[in-house]
Amino acid sequence: MTKEELIHQIRIKRSFLCIGLDTDINKIPSHLLELDDPVFEFNKQIIDATKDLCVAYKPNIAFYESMGVSGWNSLQKTLDYISKDIFTIADAKRGDIGNTSNMYARTFFENMNFDSVTIAPYMGEDSISPFLKFKDKWAIILALTSNKGGLDFQKIEDKNGKPLFEQVLVTSKSWGTDRNMMYVVGATRSEQLSKIRKIIPNHFLLVPGVGVQGGSLQHVSKYGMNDDCGLLVNSSRGIIYRSSDIDFAEKARESAEKLQHQMDILLSEKGI
Repeated sequence: MTKEELIHQIRIKRSFLCIGLDTDINKIPSHLLELDDPVFEFNKQIIDATKDLCVAYKPNIAFYESMGVSGWNSLQKTLDYISKDIFTIADAKRGDIGNTSNMYARTFFENMNFDSVTIAPYMGEDSISPFLKFKDKWAIILALTSNKGGLDFQKIEDKNGKPLFEQVLVTSKSWGTDRNMMYVVGATRSEQLSKIRKIIPNHFLLVPGVGVQGGSLQHVSKYGMNDDCGLLVNSSRGIIYRSSDIDFAEKARESAEKLQHQMDILLSEKGI
């Protein structure tokens, strides 16, 4: 998907919502367990209930690969079911030496046909560049994450007082462009968004942490939104696990609809 196509979807849906499909076989409603592929059926009903309210879906790869071959099959069926006008993110957090990264890129872009994949930049440019060779595909680089342990390294300062996450942004932004790279910035780090926007004003940001983790959509939008919106705000558990009964998809829609309504207002305030 191109940048223009993604922006178009944001404008027509009045939403920059990304829904995380962190589908845990131990958490989905028990009545689905009688089916041949309960994980896919859960995802299918979530997608049917929310596809008009979001612009992206983000399956967390660990939840699928933990189940072996059946999990990979459920993931591929889910990906094939998602409409092509919705942005897809393989939340895989890969990142390795060039030859290995090339294989990861082929896995998610050629074999599975995701639009994007999350990548850890610790091993440097040659771990990222293989993902940037694919037309209309995106590398989403971890910059400032919302988990508590992210602060163990990401805020360490160099001799000039510049924290590591800023060094990651400054160094990596030259590896690609704002048309094939995004960055992960956690919603619970919204106080840093103004500084981040000075470094990468035009890149999209994937922002997890709104909802269960306590991030503020309003703060994220105030400090992180640019003239194209430039945000994909993710909610996973706060949407897909609202109910463990037969009404789970209906309850998921209610949560997604609430976020989409807030996003519509925020986009209008920005003139988008």
